[in-house]
Amino acid sequence: MSVAPTELRRARIATFALFATNGLVMGAWVVQIPAIERQTGVGHALLGLLLLVLGGGAFVGMQVCGPLSDRVGARLVAPIAAALCALALIGPALVGDAIGLAVALLLLGLGNGALDVAMNAHAVQVERHAGRPIMSAFHATYSLGAGAAALLGGLLQALAAGPLVPALVVAGTGVAVAASTRPFLLPRDQVPDATTADPHAGGRVRTPGRIWGLALLGLCFFLAEGVANDWSTLDLTSVHGATPALAAAAYIGFSVAMTAGRLVADRVTARVGPVAVVRWGGLTGALGLTVVVVAPSVPLAVVGWTVFGLGVSGCVPQLFSAAGAGDPRTSGTFVARVAGLGYLGMLAGPAVIGPLTALMPLNVAFLLPAVLCAAAAAGARRVRPLPRHDAVMSRGTARS
Repeated sequence: MSVAPTELRRARIATFALFATNGLVMGAWVVQIPAIERQTGVGHALLGLLLLVLGGGAFVGMQVCGPLSDRVGARLVAPIAAALCALALIGPALVGDAIGLAVALLLLGLGNGALDVAMNAHAVQVERHAGRPIMSAFHATYSLGAGAAALLGGLLQALAAGPLVPALVVAGTGVAVAASTRPFLLPRDQVPDATTADPHAGGRVRTPGRIWGLALLGLCFFLAEGVANDWSTLDLTSVHGATPALAAAAYIGFSVAMTAGRLVADRVTARVGPVAVVRWGGLTGALGLTVVVVAPSVPLAVVGWTVFGLGVSGCVPQLFSAAGAGDPRTSGTFVARVAGLGYLGMLAGPAVIGPLTALMPLNVAFLLPAVLCAAAAAGARRVRPLPRHDAVMSRGTARS
């Protein structure tokens, strides 16, 4: 199916908007966690369990909306998921107890997971027609949206606005984006070869070993990213005695490097290929975490977290591109497999580090994600394009 350059350009902009919305919603949730914790009266331990409900809802949303996107098209699923995800942000700001918060987080997780898979499935479709790597830029937009949410949340907190006001602002923005992007998303790709059997005809789509291999790589990278999200600042405070304000430099360095790396990763991928990006990115991430392990001071530890973020920044987008390449009728399903297992890794990473600290110092426990990054680098050949990928990419290719 041929796509006109103007149509493709509009679809790219709409996809950027969906990724930014997802980042805005989830960033707004993270910023409001302390206020909602006080509002509902839950402690740290119970909140940790409730966050698993959020993760479980996201996993279910991914597995449902992946096949659904294949059947009816991401053009229909992604805007609905974006609106539901945005509206679900209001729930946690309204509840006053643990049970209400659990229900609200389940709905938020379902919306987040549905949007995550649908927007990535559409991004794969846009990349297929563009004929060049653009996935990393979409993921960078998610990071920018999350950063914007942090700034907005900080401003509203300074004005003592409470959790409901920012939730309403972000939810309204998300619904507006969902409605405005719908006309510009690409329709479901039609496979020209009508003799090819419908992969959905027999019920559940069989997931090939290659996709499970990509999902395992995603598990490794997402687990390592989860460790950075939850433990980087604690590394500086507990290992190096830094103040909380100074310790924030670790996560800031990681986040800035991650976003900057994704902004340039597509050009690098076009030049050296996805295998090299994952291989050298994984090794660079492992090197950064090794620096964190042996760092004798705060500045060097910050350097380690920054190098880690830069290294892994372009890896996960390559996994999604590889999972969605090939038959467009199974793109959403296979992206859901990779995203789902990766998301479990994101949840498991912080949980695994905690028990390890009973056996070893916190910084030494970071050797686990370092080893996983190196292992993922060793499996980088999994992202090599399929033999038929070039034909799929060139069919109806249009440059934006």
